[in-house]
Amino acid sequence: MIQLKTDLKPADLQPALKDFWNLSGQKIRLIRDRYDHTKGSPVFTEAGNYTTRGWTEWTQGFEFGSAILQFDATGDEEALDYGRTMTLEKMAPHVSHFGVHDHGFNNVSTYGNLLRLMQEGRLPADAWEKNFYELALKVSGAVQAYRWTTIPDGGYIYSFNGPHSLFVDTIRSCRALIVSYLLKHQFMAEGDKEICLLERAIQHGLSTAKYSVFYGEVRDSFDEWGRTAHESVFNCNDGAFRCPNSQQGYTGFTTWTRGLAWAMCGFAEELELLDHLEASKLTDTDLTEVKATFLKAAKATCDFYMANTPTDGIPYWDAGAPGLVHMGDYLNQKSDPYNDYEPIDSSAAAIGAQGLLRLGRYLGDEGKDYWQAGLTVLETLLQKPYLSTDADHQGLLLHSIYHQPNGWDHVPEGSKIANGESSMWGDYHIRELALYVQREAEGQPYYRYFDCVR
Repeated sequence: MIQLKTDLKPADLQPALKDFWNLSGQKIRLIRDRYDHTKGSPVFTEAGNYTTRGWTEWTQGFEFGSAILQFDATGDEEALDYGRTMTLEKMAPHVSHFGVHDHGFNNVSTYGNLLRLMQEGRLPADAWEKNFYELALKVSGAVQAYRWTTIPDGGYIYSFNGPHSLFVDTIRSCRALIVSYLLKHQFMAEGDKEICLLERAIQHGLSTAKYSVFYGEVRDSFDEWGRTAHESVFNCNDGAFRCPNSQQGYTGFTTWTRGLAWAMCGFAEELELLDHLEASKLTDTDLTEVKATFLKAAKATCDFYMANTPTDGIPYWDAGAPGLVHMGDYLNQKSDPYNDYEPIDSSAAAIGAQGLLRLGRYLGDEGKDYWQAGLTVLETLLQKPYLSTDADHQGLLLHSIYHQPNGWDHVPEGSKIANGESSMWGDYHIRELALYVQREAEGQPYYRYFDCVR
């Protein structure tokens, strides 16, 4: 389990963060200059070079969003110009993409960050540019909300697998619905029926908390506190829950750690949102009950992460991966990305650490262990062997895993497992994590996705 560095403070990481942002800028320029965008969006690296992988278009917003975060952290105007220009040129298809559940990833990371910077006074006020970002975010949230399956106790935004499929990762992508709602967008369905985007996002969160997270109680009394399933499968005829499943994890009865991390971060962010809103905004929902449900899910998932991760805070790709049985007391040792049995997933750490920090801050004194765990994870990620210092390697965060069951991850010569590679979501989220902590260290405004709306 994670060994907390109880005295670690955001300010202690400032020297490492300065070096990190210098390296980050180099990687952004390297991809800009060498990647061939005619091949599609960059997804993950193979032998140090970003390549695409046709599955769904969910990573391009992380590429250009990374350049925007680089400007946010450093004032790099060149990065801003690249991120803003490519958002204009490349992101429109993602706004209207009805085939994916990833709008909060692609569009809040680009249009949302640009609008937030304008609201903060970091970009010049321009009415037409502001309207452009707002319109993109309004439409994106509505398009994502259209992917809806109704079940007896609510509903959920269904994954690209189809109406039967609830993915745990979508909880964080619900940011698109929230921003669209806060921008006062009217989502109109058949017969001019208006559907509240906020209530739809909350219903999705409640379904995720109920069916994707396990608590060792009632239905899942056999299971562990905080375990997650990547996919929850429903009968589309009557809306009945059928079983847990996994696409990118080992099984539906083990925890794919990146899915766990999406839940950690997503629920913590939504708790911040609910505190920001007035209770009157929720016409059909008991805000107190929603907060209690989301808080339980956030605590459970963060507890599971802390208990099932090596001492330095970097987890293996699945907490139940079959090769772990051969690794001895691996949870009481530092993570080892070069072992012979199972890969590490650093991208899960970058995502999960932000959930730990946000939950810790939300809980105040009660959340000190979560806060210190998040800082401990970041300190590890800012060092070798996780930070990519090779000038020719296009990735920033090493030892990220995409899809083990499909065999997509690169296994270098002489190794028995995938290692040494990066992913666009891992690189984006370590930048977002670094920005979050840097703002805390420097006493800057708190970083929240919904601050793009004022």
